Amino acid sequence: MRARLTLLAASMTSLLAGCSLAPTYHPPEFKAPVAYKEVGQWQPAVPADAQARGDWWKSYHDAKLDQLIGQLDSANPSLAAALSHYDQAQAVEAQARSFLFPTIDAAGFDTANKAFYNKPQIWNPSNTLTDPQTYQQRYGGLNLNYEVDLWGQVRNTVAAEKAGAEASAADLESVRLSLRAQLTNNYIALRGLDEKAALLKDVVLAYDKALSLTEHRFHGGIDSALSVSRAQAQLDSVKAELVDVVASRALYEHAIASLVGQPASVFNIAPARLAMKLPVTPVGLPSDLLQRRPDIASAERKVAAANAEVGVARAAYFPTVSLGGLLGVEAINSSQYALAPTQIWSIGPAALLTLFDGGYRKAINRQAKDALDIATDNYRTTVLNGFQQVEDNLSLLNNLALESKHIDAAIIDTNLTLTIAMNRYREGMVNYLEVVTAQTAALRVSLQGLDLETRRLQANVDLVRALGGGYTSPQAGKAAMVSHS
Repeated sequence: MRARLTLLAASMTSLLAGCSLAPTYHPPEFKAPVAYKEVGQWQPAVPADAQARGDWWKSYHDAKLDQLIGQLDSANPSLAAALSHYDQAQAVEAQARSFLFPTIDAAGFDTANKAFYNKPQIWNPSNTLTDPQTYQQRYGGLNLNYEVDLWGQVRNTVAAEKAGAEASAADLESVRLSLRAQLTNNYIALRGLDEKAALLKDVVLAYDKALSLTEHRFHGGIDSALSVSRAQAQLDSVKAELVDVVASRALYEHAIASLVGQPASVFNIAPARLAMKLPVTPVGLPSDLLQRRPDIASAERKVAAANAEVGVARAAYFPTVSLGGLLGVEAINSSQYALAPTQIWSIGPAALLTLFDGGYRKAINRQAKDALDIATDNYRTTVLNGFQQVEDNLSLLNNLALESKHIDAAIIDTNLTLTIAMNRYREGMVNYLEVVTAQTAALRVSLQGLDLETRRLQANVDLVRALGGGYTSPQAGKAAMVSHS
């Protein structure tokens, strides 16, 4: 008997490798273009491939920004939630992996029972037909159960959850990259407003002097009250614009506070001039995008998970085979536990095959195949969006660079015009309307220049986000997650 049991166990073990009903997985194919078409003169023609891509924000060389990014990594609740979601995905994978091993339970009971005389195991001829029998039954032992993975259902489930965990790791990096980019853009906007405020304060001083000059000329009978009124209106307008800039800055400061996990009421960033310079961003080849963007990596892993789920669904057409075992002692009183006749054991396979289910298995197989098609199409959509975002920001940077040249020239021209207008006004050759016109033009162009500088920096941040930051693979995503958690 023992030799037969050993042979049975060996036979079942040989079946553990089983087979897999999942289709052979091939990552979705996408033919990447040879080069980006929108790369232009905005990017200096110097090698930059060796530049660190992981801590991409450090290329702006702003200590305050570095500090804020560190606070975001440690205290942002959305990032913490994404990390918990990744931990949850790992737990689900571990749960699926546990089914590769047998389940062993310890069991025991002590019951009082009643049965009639004709129950075979307790029948007593001396009893009447209506005399029930009472007895105690005690059991203690171990139960073993193992589902033999003949058709790869468990292994495909494990593969699906593993791919899901890797997708979750990539999603975590997507959240991290998005939050860092959002913080950087908000910080750039805030510093741009600081720069505007500094410019407007200088303009207020200049306009105040112009107003004093106009009032002096008016009291001297050289100029009219209309000129004084125009100068006063110009000064008041700039003061109002300065207040608006301060109000807008407060909103960006509040947004940054939430990103770094602090209440806006207790958070403050001291004003400072915008000292950032447009960095050199290594764009690389379009084919690199498929490895560098975490959302693309996540989409690909979801295709792999859906492919494995097809194998899980197909396995439902085949019988479920399990190996069960029992070892313990059973007796009608405690004193008999030690006796050999009370020892019991049982071992053997069991099979279950569904013969009719009303189309249930057919439906779940169709559902699994449709889910695979959806995941594949979502992958292609994600890739297309990725290339669009890169090209959008390359085009924007390229055109903003050209616009910047024109704005720089316009700033020089309008400042020269303002100087000439002020000199002509002092000499009494023109009225103050010409000065107001020149002042308005010079201020508007200067503010456009600051806006343009901010937009170029933000477009560069968006390009980094479109390129995937420093991400390279799900494994790199895991390493980054550990290093920043």
